[in-house]
Amino acid sequence: MLHVVKRDGRTANFDASKIASAIKGAAEEIAFKLKESEIIDLTQKSMKRIEELKEEEITVEEIQDLVERVLLDEGYKKIGEAYFNYRRERTKVRDIKSDLMKAINNIGIETDRDNANVGNNFSSKLLRIASESNKWHNLATMPKKLAKAHENGDLYYHDLDSYNLTINCLNIETGKVLKNGVNTGYGTINPPKRIETAAELSCILLQSTQNDMFGGQAHVNFDNDMADFIPPTREETTREVLNTLKQLEGYENVTMENICENKSFSDLINKKLEKRIHQAMQGIVYNLNTMHSRAGSQVPFSSINLGLPKNEDAALICKVFLEEYEKGLGKGEQPIFPNIIFRVKEGVNREEKDPYYYLYELACRVSAKRMNPMFMNIDADFNKSYYDRGIMPATMGCRTYICSNINGEEGPDGRGNIAPVTINLPRLGILAKGNLDKFFSLLNARLELSREALLHRYSVLKHLRVKDLPFVAGQHLLKGSENLDENDFIEPILRQGSFAIGFIGVAETLIALIGKHHGESEEAQALGLKIVGTIREFCDKYKEVDKLNYSCYATPAEGLSGKFIIQDKSIFGEIKGVTDKDYYTNSYHVPVYYNISIRNKIDIEAPYHKICNGGHITYIELDDYPAAEDVKSIIDYAYKNTNISYMGINFHIRYCKDCGTYLKNGEQKCTSCGSLNIQGISRVTGYLSLDERFGKGKVAERADRTSHTESHENFYGA
Repeated sequence: MLHVVKRDGRTANFDASKIASAIKGAAEEIAFKLKESEIIDLTQKSMKRIEELKEEEITVEEIQDLVERVLLDEGYKKIGEAYFNYRRERTKVRDIKSDLMKAINNIGIETDRDNANVGNNFSSKLLRIASESNKWHNLATMPKKLAKAHENGDLYYHDLDSYNLTINCLNIETGKVLKNGVNTGYGTINPPKRIETAAELSCILLQSTQNDMFGGQAHVNFDNDMADFIPPTREETTREVLNTLKQLEGYENVTMENICENKSFSDLINKKLEKRIHQAMQGIVYNLNTMHSRAGSQVPFSSINLGLPKNEDAALICKVFLEEYEKGLGKGEQPIFPNIIFRVKEGVNREEKDPYYYLYELACRVSAKRMNPMFMNIDADFNKSYYDRGIMPATMGCRTYICSNINGEEGPDGRGNIAPVTINLPRLGILAKGNLDKFFSLLNARLELSREALLHRYSVLKHLRVKDLPFVAGQHLLKGSENLDENDFIEPILRQGSFAIGFIGVAETLIALIGKHHGESEEAQALGLKIVGTIREFCDKYKEVDKLNYSCYATPAEGLSGKFIIQDKSIFGEIKGVTDKDYYTNSYHVPVYYNISIRNKIDIEAPYHKICNGGHITYIELDDYPAAEDVKSIIDYAYKNTNISYMGINFHIRYCKDCGTYLKNGEQKCTSCGSLNIQGISRVTGYLSLDERFGKGKVAERADRTSHTESHENFYGA
């Protein structure tokens, strides 16, 4: 009795009818009509060759090889070729199924760490399983050349699972949306009349928006938008005080005008009003760290831009929000969200003589405790040129920046990035072998491929309809959606957003090319700027050709920082300074392991901010909690002496999960209650995250981070 060994190792009795079915199927594939007698003859000849092997067991692959040989030897060449192609496609499908099953099995154990905001619960795992399935679908349906570039690590198409489903991120015009009212799908939410309601709805905006998109969302002008809801709240508070007074003897005839003119009553009203604002802002902090989006898998990736109030009500919102964030959560725990961007501007808040200087001081104090807010320099020339025209620049925690627009009104309002693609720069540096002409030739080829990839993604996304993005498009949050109905295609929206060409590993690229990175030599710095400048020039050129908002993007490589290097290490081996780690350095950053002064790091990275018009960021790493004045000294130096824009201070936050005590100086157990239940918080690609949610590459990168403590002391002493 002959036994067949299947691919999974199981055995079964030999069945000749399966050979006949396979031959018949191959013939039908090319519309070749085989007679029944021919099928029997070919089957018998195949069986004879199997018998000649005189084996008790034979594999499926061996049987198929023999059948294919018989078809070719007997003159059925076209059927043989069809049979071969069928086998190849089935093998490909099996491989995909096998890889997918492995991925699903791993997700069942623990979700991956490509996204440090995703948890490990049922919803997270279910979402990741769906994600893996759609990645395979999108790779299988895109042009083979593009799929190959992603699979072999030349390029990376971010959020491949969303390639055919939605777009990236959005700056929300919060005040405008709230004043118009929205419908989240189950009925209309009327415009709020109180600050508490406005604050609560601002969180729902972020949550509902995130359910339609794969990236993050930002309140683009939070303090000024929320300030519009202060006057009706103040009036309501005044009436409450008035009604209370009217019940007291001697105050029966008091009027609104009376109590507003009386300082004691006016102070009481302001005190009650501020208490209400505190409660509203506390609600935002709590909600954004507890309410879930994306099928319950994560809290919203949220950012809040503030710091440039247009009036005292907006300044009050800014002040109170920062104070509530400073308090933390219930036990004083570190809030992970929102990411806060405090915008700094001479004449508004930067100098002691400026009217809102106290807000800048407060922001530095909070940042010294919480790592948030980060800071944005509105006096950087590329920001100031917009500001002077009445356009308020903004950014997001992940660093997305969008202001220019070839297809309409400029500015960030109602706009965001549509989709990014990232180039593996270190691989080009390795392949060039020190030949700069070859490097730039390779880079230009990758840029052309990146453009092709973004155009393909555009061609896929433009077939989506408004009803596919029911909240952000259906409720007209996205610029370009204003005149669209639910069955209209979203192409007008796509043309308002940006298409980003990103990069990773400038430092490793420079080492591969000339032996030093840009923190080590002026030659390397000049070459680094030329490389990134080439990407920007390409984006500017083809923006005009394709009439799409291409932008040069300093990629926030989270999971990607570890993916590219694994692929390159397997191909090229370990190259000192290039592939000898578990991560590539993010975008244009000076390597985290390199000992450099605060001033030098700022000076070196500053010029890249202007080039990277799709998003940029710089961090200063400190070894422990800084003083508020130290944070302010760093930001002051950067903003008064360079053209740097978006930056923040990094240090490692650790606190006791049992009692909330914050730990310093590397203590391993709580200094108050002795607990070993310690939570670590670090920054990853702009946002804060729990230490245990970092991916492998980012864990390695964080371990290598070198603080600037020694230089830091010299910096303040200067």
